[in-house]
Amino acid sequence: MRNLKSFSIVLLVLFSFNHGISQTYKIDVSKSIIKWEGKKITGQHEGTINFKDGYLIFKDKKLTGGSFTADMKTLSNNDQTGNSKIKLENHLRSEDFFNTDNYTTSTLVFKSIANKGNNTYLINADLTIKGITNSIQFDLVIVGPNKATAELQVNRTKYDIKYGSGSYFDDLGDKTIYDDFELNVTLVY
Repeated sequence: MRNLKSFSIVLLVLFSFNHGISQTYKIDVSKSIIKWEGKKITGQHEGTINFKDGYLIFKDKKLTGGSFTADMKTLSNNDQTGNSKIKLENHLRSEDFFNTDNYTTSTLVFKSIANKGNNTYLINADLTIKGITNSIQFDLVIVGPNKATAELQVNRTKYDIKYGSGSYFDDLGDKTIYDDFELNVTLVY
């Protein structure tokens, strides 16, 4: 009887220590992806950016943190081919846009998280592009046992990306590029 009582106490202590422990899940960079879409008056372009690394933190099966690094050198265009594709990719990587020779990565770090229910979380985060950090807010949805998605609207001018912006230049006409671009993120962990 005494052994059973001791065993019960040990189980209770072990359960108490294991309850509420945070678990960190690294993302699978080969399966996780950032899809981007930028629009201009005469159309739009889209492509992808690969992750360099990243992780999500859960406690009691609830999202409590996260941090991600995008490899800006992998920025690619998916809606064109040949010379047009190469020309656009080189322009996006240039100083006019993301200046990937000097800023090889961009980061997103969760600052606060609010559980909205139905596996949806309101994220307040710091987004750093070209060494400039601004706050951003978006919903992240857990869509499976090891998958999450998010949609972010980013105003590029907050990161000193003003090329073709109607907010900064007059008389651009149909060459105007909209300030906001969209990121559709899939995280597999």
